[in-house]
Amino acid sequence: MLALHFLRALVRINQTSDPSRCIVAQRSRRIKLAAYASIALAAGRRRAWSRAVLCSLHGRRACRVRALSRRRVSSGKKAKGVHPTEQREGGGQVGELRRLVPGGRSMELCTLLEEAGSYIQCLTAQVQLMNMIADSMSK
Repeated sequence: MLALHFLRALVRINQTSDPSRCIVAQRSRRIKLAAYASIALAAGRRRAWSRAVLCSLHGRRACRVRALSRRRVSSGKKAKGVHPTEQREGGGQVGELRRLVPGGRSMELCTLLEEAGSYIQCLTAQVQLMNMIADSMSK
């Protein structure tokens, strides 16, 4: 699915822009956006990071990423705010991970780790696809 979305996006880029007039930076930005959109579309809307990528690409500020997480419940009431262990983890490695995963700032720790794993898998597949395309074009 990833290859299909990405190749379609590359075809659209080539059809809509005149290579002689197109600035290299502008073309590379379009390819980068196409790559982000293709991995988000391939992952589907079941992942919070893919919804965050799609919302940011569409420029919707009102589009909020809802973390698919379970809240702790005590005495029949929903927990409010962030769990105390997550408050301490705001900086450092967890904070860096929140910054790297799209939509990660609003996720609980367990959900963040699951989404990070999924995001890494999709990025790995994207790199492999781009390497295959580059190899086939260099022959």
